[in-house]
Amino acid sequence: MKAAIITADTLAYKTKDESAAAAVIKRLVEQVGFQVVFNAVLPEDEKVLATVMERLADGELVDVILTTGSTGVQKKDCVPEATRDVVERLVPGIPDAIRTYNIRYSKRAMLDRATAGIRGKTLIVNLPDTAKMVKEGLEYVMPELVHATESLK
Repeated sequence: MKAAIITADTLAYKTKDESAAAAVIKRLVEQVGFQVVFNAVLPEDEKVLATVMERLADGELVDVILTTGSTGVQKKDCVPEATRDVVERLVPGIPDAIRTYNIRYSKRAMLDRATAGIRGKTLIVNLPDTAKMVKEGLEYVMPELVHATESLK
């Protein structure tokens, strides 16, 4: 199975910085057998993010797209909107489970607006922006992500 990782962070995009959260995502998905075929830092721009997710899904280039960053309450945080722009069906249980699990570590998890959904045969999931929260949440839902991805094939 193939995975894409998108980090939404305008500053990191401009400075070509790598994301600690993306590195955690990559390690965790590879441990369960995914091949990461796309890993990019993109600006926090709803249209850019939606276009990239749409092309990855419509071209059937990946089975799952995992995003990190830009899911909070600031005006620039646009990943949930970009995701909703492209998905055909929502899967609200995934981000709900991650928020519920992560609130044990930080009450700020309640401010996360992440979403998840399906476009064609591709599962798209927004993850938090910190490496610790990504690790905790993704480990918690990983078996279900694998099952959902296999089911969509």
